[in-house]
Amino acid sequence: MRSRERSVLADILPPEERAIEAVVARYQRVAPAVTRFARSLAGNDTLRVRLGAEASAGRDDVVLDPGVFQAAYARSAPVTPEEVALASALHEVVHLISSDFEDPRPIPASWVPNNPGEASETPVDLLEAIATAGGPAAEALFFALEDARQEFSGMGAYRGARSVLADLYNAATPAALGSAKPLGQFALACFLLAGRYEDRDTLERRTAPHVAGALADASPFLEEAVRAEDPWEVGHLALQLLAVARLHGLVTEGTPDESPGQKRNRQEADSSAVADAVDRVRMISPVLRDADGYDSTKRAAEARAGAQGRKAPADLAGDASTDQILRVSQSPTVYLPTGQTGKLIISAMPDRFRDFGHLGREALMATAREWGVAQRHVSGELHPLFVANQRRGLRSGFDNGDLSPHSALLIGAGLYQRMYERRDLPTRRAYAVSLLVDGSASMLQPRRLHNGFRTPWGLSAATLGAWTLAHLCNELQVDFEVALFNRSFAASPGDTERAYTERRHRALAGLRKSQGTAAERLTSTVNHYLVKAFDESWRRAEDVLAGLFWTTARPAEAASRARRAPDQSPPVSMFEKAANVDEFNLAHAAERMLQRRSQVRVLVVLADGMTRGSVEALAATAHSIERGGTTVLGIGIGDATVQAAYSRNQVVEQPDALTRAMVEGVRSALRRSLALWGVDTWWSLASRQSPHESKELISA
Repeated sequence: MRSRERSVLADILPPEERAIEAVVARYQRVAPAVTRFARSLAGNDTLRVRLGAEASAGRDDVVLDPGVFQAAYARSAPVTPEEVALASALHEVVHLISSDFEDPRPIPASWVPNNPGEASETPVDLLEAIATAGGPAAEALFFALEDARQEFSGMGAYRGARSVLADLYNAATPAALGSAKPLGQFALACFLLAGRYEDRDTLERRTAPHVAGALADASPFLEEAVRAEDPWEVGHLALQLLAVARLHGLVTEGTPDESPGQKRNRQEADSSAVADAVDRVRMISPVLRDADGYDSTKRAAEARAGAQGRKAPADLAGDASTDQILRVSQSPTVYLPTGQTGKLIISAMPDRFRDFGHLGREALMATAREWGVAQRHVSGELHPLFVANQRRGLRSGFDNGDLSPHSALLIGAGLYQRMYERRDLPTRRAYAVSLLVDGSASMLQPRRLHNGFRTPWGLSAATLGAWTLAHLCNELQVDFEVALFNRSFAASPGDTERAYTERRHRALAGLRKSQGTAAERLTSTVNHYLVKAFDESWRRAEDVLAGLFWTTARPAEAASRARRAPDQSPPVSMFEKAANVDEFNLAHAAERMLQRRSQVRVLVVLADGMTRGSVEALAATAHSIERGGTTVLGIGIGDATVQAAYSRNQVVEQPDALTRAMVEGVRSALRRSLALWGVDTWWSLASRQSPHESKELISA
């Protein structure tokens, strides 16, 4: 399983690779194999294995706590990340499926030879029986012994995964033995011997002399533990091992005048000595951590199952924090030309915005008239040029010297089905336009107009530009895409305002509890929303874009509607952050266009401020995209960052200028492409450009 090149895990993994989302992403690559293993182990072909905030195991459902995997990556051992992903997942599945201590039985008299009155015919569960017979120390020894036994029997057929566990445990053993108390040394040695991770001679040399003597006496019981098939047998052996430890003076003895409180403290100290030593080495599975861990795991399984097989409320609500970790881990990693990488959550724009579509269409027409932005025949002089260019994409089927003098008769007789045939590559597929709009909260901030009034026109003007650009591309039959980008809690396509805010609050609360300071990173993600994808029809996206325009043009009214009817309104709260990381969205949009295999590609980026990343990285990304043959236009709203990041750029201060800059920038790029393709008719039309067109965004 392991290659010859062995590296220490803690050395080869940088901090970002030990983050929970990276850990979960590695697990997901081996998840199908883990599920097959779990089904085979449980003998249940319908068993489902998934991740959740709390580990649990039911008859048809096993939930793994991703925190268990994350803890494994903090270990120092000569193993690879991929090995740890598989071994830790198999380890957790074994313990969750194999741990069942619910079979009630009477406490055997042999367990309490000195207190026969404690033996009772009343059935009790195993953990209660062990605690009654041996106290907390016996219980801690039982969990260590049962942990090792399950790993040996459940993973015995998977030598590669077992060797990974052995490497993890052996790397941690010297330090754990060095800091452990004598009883802790004894318990840790019993764990390693019962799991066949270490030989007795080695452990006797590493432990104190009286501990080594105890190990010699404990060997027969440890051999029995390896062969045991019943947890009650392991409980009996744990009591025998505790007796051996007491015989060799490893257990703290009480005094005749000891009070109940003193006895309890003494027993708890012995239990802590056992648990502290063993837990420094083993991979801690919640179900075998201690009695409380076992009980909480079982309760979680029961809560998910619900009464009489129905889903419990906890299951219906789902676990927002784990869902968010999964969403981040499953999102693609974007690679920048500077060597930086980052996660980008890609999603369709929430469909609920189409509920504002009728309001948006009316507002769009009114605003277009107010700002003088044409909505009909947007393509202008480009339309006949594109028609001519498409005709150039047709070729005669009989223009290679094979045209018969009788062709007229043949055509008239219907023997020629058509005179022209299309080239293999449709001409309209040769173009691709992508519009990338900053969707952060700052785009909704009031800005000053010519008349002195302040209004939030940034995002609404950009949306009107997108709408107009869509008409331009639709008229020319050019493939196009419209996307928004922001940095916030990622909305889902089916979100309403209530669903979005509740999911955000639950995810943030759960992640703060389980991930601490990493919660902000996991919930404030870099998001890329597709308003209209290349393969999506414009008719399907019209209402969503119109509803988005109304939301951005009337943000206060949209927020008021969302408060009054949160279950029927789109998630207007998704525009909550001002910061952005433009370069990752830019790189992804360019990659999507490259997949179109278009010969002419135009990418328009609109933003109103500095990237959260770095201007240098943004400039390097834009330059790299242009070198790949894509024309990149950067338009800034009252901000000169675009001048430092984009070679083709324009800064605008008014909404009408913004919309025109977006449309005319694309038209100029398309004119230039036609010229390069040999259609020079546009040169005669260029002289008739309007004044606002004279300042070209693209140099010929």
